[in-house]
Amino acid sequence: MKIAIGCDHRGYKLKESLKRTLSRNGHQVADFGTHSKDPCDYPEFSFKVARAVARGRQDRGILICLTGIGSSIAANKVPGVRAALCHTIKSAQFSRAHNDANVLVLASGVVSKDKAKKITSRWLATGFAGGRHARRVGKSQRLEGNS
Repeated sequence: MKIAIGCDHRGYKLKESLKRTLSRNGHQVADFGTHSKDPCDYPEFSFKVARAVARGRQDRGILICLTGIGSSIAANKVPGVRAALCHTIKSAQFSRAHNDANVLVLASGVVSKDKAKKITSRWLATGFAGGRHARRVGKSQRLEGNS
């Protein structure tokens, strides 16, 4: 799977750790930055990852910042993106199965490195359930003018 990944300075360490894990598991990882712990602004990286996913250049995206809130807000401004902030394995599973989330957002200040890896693994392994959930996702897409 082709995965876009991005973060701000507060998510840098977790991003680097996840990149290694994802690559070891056979995924193609495109790193959209940041590339250091120097202070930076999360919207820049959120938009890059979100646009790559929305345009079909990447299959899914992962964003990381301290709380995950700012990155979620920024990514969800891009039409076609369904970014989900997940703190638990169960929320990651439901974000895929029920909401067809195509961008996972992680909070480096909330989840440990080990928990983030487990959340990411479940999120990547879970498919969209379709059915009544497809109807609901479709309604959201119509609200943004995509359908």
